[in-house]
Amino acid sequence: MTVPPHDNEPACDQNCSTCASAQPHSTPATGLPPKAEIDVQHVILVLSGKGGVGKSTVAVNLASALADHGRKVGLLDLDFHGPNIPKMLGVENQRPAILGKRLEPVRITGNLAVMSMAFLLPDTSSPVVWRGPVKMSAIRQFLAEVNWGALDFLVVDLPPGTGDEALTIAQLAPNVRGAVIVTTPQDVAVMDATKAVKFIEKLELPVLGIIENMSGMVCSHCGGTVDVFGEGGGKKAAHDLGVPFLGAIPLDPDLVRAGDEGRPFILRHADSPTYKATDSVMQLLMAQLESMTP
Repeated sequence: MTVPPHDNEPACDQNCSTCASAQPHSTPATGLPPKAEIDVQHVILVLSGKGGVGKSTVAVNLASALADHGRKVGLLDLDFHGPNIPKMLGVENQRPAILGKRLEPVRITGNLAVMSMAFLLPDTSSPVVWRGPVKMSAIRQFLAEVNWGALDFLVVDLPPGTGDEALTIAQLAPNVRGAVIVTTPQDVAVMDATKAVKFIEKLELPVLGIIENMSGMVCSHCGGTVDVFGEGGGKKAAHDLGVPFLGAIPLDPDLVRAGDEGRPFILRHADSPTYKATDSVMQLLMAQLESMTP
C-alpha cells in the first residue's frame, strides 16, 4: 500500500498502481468512480455539520457497542486533519503492520479493528496538508488496501461539513446504508446539522437519525443538569426534517474523561444517568442497524 505523504503535494512513482492518476476515474454507465473492493455488509457514516459536537465520541461508542454485541466491526477514521479515534481508543502509539501491499488495521478486540491517518504520521503534532484528489486516493486505499477481513459493519468517522471526504466515501464505499448526524442543541449547530441531513438526502442515502449530544451538562456536585447549549434543538430538527430522533446524550465530565483515557464510555457499564442516556441512544441505533443484517 502506498499512502500519499503528509505534505503539500502527493508523491508518485511510475509503478504505483494505487495512485489516483492510475485508477479509473469513473464507470462508463454512471460517470461515478468504481466502488472499492471491500467485504462489508453495511457501511455507516457518522458526520456533523460543524466541529466540536462529539461526532468522534459517537462513532467510537457505536463501533464498540456493535463489536460488544458480537458483530465484526471496522472503524475508519477519515478526519485526516484531526484524527482523534486512536487516542479515544487508547492505541495512539500503535502502528499498523504491512503485509505485502496491504496494511493490517490495528485490532482493538477480536471483533473491532480501526484504521486512521494518525497511525501513519511521524508524531501526533504532524499536520496533514492535502488537496482533494489526494484525499480521494487515500480513502480508496483505506478501503481496498487494508486487510479488514469480512465485516458486518464499517463505521466511518468523517470530518465536519459536507466536503471531499464525505462525498468520496459515499461514492467509493459499497453498501452504504445511511448516515448518523450528530449535533448539539444550540441553533448554530442545528442549522449546520440540517445541511448535513440535506447533503445525505441529495446522495439518495437514508438518514438513520439525529443524535443530540451535549444536551445539558451534568453537575458533579448535585447531579442536576444545566442547559449550557440550550435544549431540544436536535429533536426539533429531526421532527421538522422528517428523520428519526435517536435521543439526547448529556455533557458529562465522565464521558469526556473516557475519551481522553482511551476507554469507550459505553463499555464501562456505569450506573449513571449519562450511561443510561448513551446506552438508550446506542441501543436504538443498533436496533436499526441489526435489522439490516440477514
